[in-house]
Amino acid sequence: MIERRVISVIVLNEHGVLTRITGLFAARGYNIESLTVAPIPGSKYSRLTIVTSGSLRVIEQIIKQLHKLIPVYKVIEHTDLIEKEMVMAKIPLEERLADVEALCRAYNGNIVNIGQDSAIIMAADEPSRIANFVSALKRFNPKEIVRSGVVAIER
Repeated sequence: MIERRVISVIVLNEHGVLTRITGLFAARGYNIESLTVAPIPGSKYSRLTIVTSGSLRVIEQIIKQLHKLIPVYKVIEHTDLIEKEMVMAKIPLEERLADVEALCRAYNGNIVNIGQDSAIIMAADEPSRIANFVSALKRFNPKEIVRSGVVAIER
């Protein structure tokens, strides 16, 4: 049975760390569905949030292999967490912006910029709701859609 997992990895903030971690996944054929990285404020560490999927055996192997990497300080396999993802999209100005804005508000978003020929919108919500938002956006003919990847924190 394939399961989806969110794993946070606390690493020393130094060059090449991301390459070593993604290399671990690539070398063993593990899939990364989403990867976000940011420094932890006031420390010398960064936090990677990895969304992956696999059998229980594969997930266990991933956790064990991550623990073995030298720059890894801590691996957190989330069980009870809050997940959020952000999406930004360019919508042509010919579309009905009032409808676009109403859709954005339903998904914790808004219009963040209006240019000469397009509006940029943003929403931040749970990953499954973001997927629904992206699906609903298609009726407004988006020129471009960018998703951030998942960030998560334990309750």
